[in-house]
Amino acid sequence: MTESVPTYPFDRKETLEPPREWSELQERCPVAHVRLPSGDTAQLVTRYDDVRALLTDPRFRRGGQDAARVATTPDGGLFARNTMSITEGEGHRRWRRLLTRSFTIKKIETWRPRVQRMADDLVDAMLEAGPPADLSARLGLPLPVQVICALVGAPAEDQDRFAHWSQVMLTLTRHTQEEVQRAYEEFDAYVSALVDARRADPGDDLLSELTQVSDSEDGRLSHEELIATVRALLLAGHETTSNMIVIMTAMLLSERERYQAVIDDPGLIPGTVEEVLRLDSTLSVVGFPRVAGEDLEVGGVPVPAGSTLIPCRPAANRDPRKFDDPDRFDPHRTNANQHLTFGAGPHFCLGQPLARLELQVVLDTLTRRLPTLALRDGAEALRLRTGLLSGGLENVWVTW
Repeated sequence: MTESVPTYPFDRKETLEPPREWSELQERCPVAHVRLPSGDTAQLVTRYDDVRALLTDPRFRRGGQDAARVATTPDGGLFARNTMSITEGEGHRRWRRLLTRSFTIKKIETWRPRVQRMADDLVDAMLEAGPPADLSARLGLPLPVQVICALVGAPAEDQDRFAHWSQVMLTLTRHTQEEVQRAYEEFDAYVSALVDARRADPGDDLLSELTQVSDSEDGRLSHEELIATVRALLLAGHETTSNMIVIMTAMLLSERERYQAVIDDPGLIPGTVEEVLRLDSTLSVVGFPRVAGEDLEVGGVPVPAGSTLIPCRPAANRDPRKFDDPDRFDPHRTNANQHLTFGAGPHFCLGQPLARLELQVVLDTLTRRLPTLALRDGAEALRLRTGLLSGGLENVWVTW
């Protein structure tokens, strides 16, 4: 029996193309048993409607300590470390109400000029240094770090520390339990010091606002919840967007007509960003597990209570039942923004307006200022980042 259960994540032949198993499973076995890096088994869900149901139906709760372990560390990885008071039920709804007003599309849009200045400064420095350039080091990592640090109220010069802590905390197979525990302790101590500093000297930033909420009479955020919130904002606010900036650029330059189309018509920027988000198959390595709270059916398949299911959002984003000719890159696609890259339902990504804004600014800046941008070593040299929950690409070198 063990031999017949495939290992997940699946291997792939081409870096930017999805593994063939996704489309095969969509057709013949949309709820399939797979073996995770930890050795535990779970059920991989690949069709759009089924994945969306996992994300929106309250009968499926987010993975906790009783879910199948994902990582090889004894604690099972990041997904087993939920701060349950703010990730489920009324506690989660309370938490989102506190934060949503800071991430409305209208409020985030006011940040566009500031993000544009940051992007221009980083591209100025890249141009001054001359080609070739490691796009991740020069733009992908520093821009989202600067943005989230300005929003939250943390010093952007600590970007290397954020990058280290987040990579260790997102381990699948790369780090030991001791390294993970040390990263959590160091990150939490860092956030605690920031909270103390903002409590003593409040500023016009989200951390100062959250600290005041935590200190209010009704105590709408406990100290533990406050630390977990700020840690999550700093981690999620840079990790995925940093990777997506590099993925977007590589995806467009690997088929140069995509990049040229934006140069010729900047009006394609929003649609191009949505197609990149929809078609990327590299960033989400293992989706956030869901656990069936009762005996249910998914895609016509019986799922007993307590079963762990993995919603494969990148596969769902290529489901022909939802998207016509799903593997075709089409910046004019009218329903591209219905992808599940940012999730759906009560856990829909809070920071998605900010991520979209940053990707749009980067694409506009690169196509305007670097029309001759190219991959130094060609698309065949692109390599996946492995061993982490957040995938993406290893160093992507560009020239112009």
